[in-house]
Amino acid sequence: MTLILSLGEYAMEQRKLGEQGLDVSAVGLGCMGMSEFYGTAEEEISIDTIHGALDLGINFLDTADMYGPFTNEKLVGQVIEDRRDEVVLATKFGNERESDGTYVGINGRPEYVKRACDDSLQRLGVDHIDLYYQHRVDPDVPVEETIGAMAELVEAGKVKYLGLSEAAPDTIRRAHEVHPISALQTEYSLWSRFPENEILSTVRELGIGYVAYSPLGRGFLTGRFESYEDLPEDDWRRNNPRFQGDNFQKNLELVEAVERMAERKGVTSAQLALAWLLHQGDDIVPIPGTTNPDHLEENAEAAGIDMIDAELDRLDELAPPGAAAGLRYPEQHMDSVNA
Repeated sequence: MTLILSLGEYAMEQRKLGEQGLDVSAVGLGCMGMSEFYGTAEEEISIDTIHGALDLGINFLDTADMYGPFTNEKLVGQVIEDRRDEVVLATKFGNERESDGTYVGINGRPEYVKRACDDSLQRLGVDHIDLYYQHRVDPDVPVEETIGAMAELVEAGKVKYLGLSEAAPDTIRRAHEVHPISALQTEYSLWSRFPENEILSTVRELGIGYVAYSPLGRGFLTGRFESYEDLPEDDWRRNNPRFQGDNFQKNLELVEAVERMAERKGVTSAQLALAWLLHQGDDIVPIPGTTNPDHLEENAEAAGIDMIDAELDRLDELAPPGAAAGLRYPEQHMDSVNA
């Protein structure tokens, strides 16, 4: 995995997601935090960040209708209006919210799928979505019905490729039988290694690519947090068990160990965490989010960091599966993930 020199400083490696022809940059950009959940981001900075990502060869942009809600898609659409041919655009439906932010619930009904897609197309200002995910699996609607409606969107030319987010192995198999799934998106990082139990083997058996969200542990693995008080008052992470109480201190010790290793290697802890993830397989694409131009470039450069087996083994020792303290979501939300 080497950094390819080009007319610019470097060119981003491309990776395949699935077997249907979807190629994306090895590192993508998660846009959620530009609109909600991680404090308040300035719109101009967010716009500059997306342009900067495209300039660095990061062409894989990830958004969802619920982010904002709705405003994140509008932001992304505004930026890519004149750069659509440079972008692999991914968005999601299924976490239904009202315009005032009220959470309605998970919705996988076929009629809603089609309406949600049309609304996303309008907000994004595009005539098709490259990768359309079911954001969460609706326990009250057979996944076959939801995927059937998504397949009709492909037939209509509104969507090119289909994806699932936070789906369990059996759900993935059932969905893939209805229409080929190109990508599964779930959390995966040095402190969230649960996909290694069964999910990764399932998607690899079926030829499905893997998109890793929160690859930096919602920012924790960057080393930027030293205490709970470092989180802004309006930051959703204040409600995350891994950022609270004794869990915070235990997880901080894990991060400090990663930081020491990164310093010896001459990279940042974020770069080391991303490089480790990229070395877990050529079918894995992380989508870290940021609005910091320096961090954006660091993330892009992680795609060119080589790692030897001894370094990968050492990270396995420092952050084995289950090392992070606390659930990855508040307990009341855990039944909607890996469903």
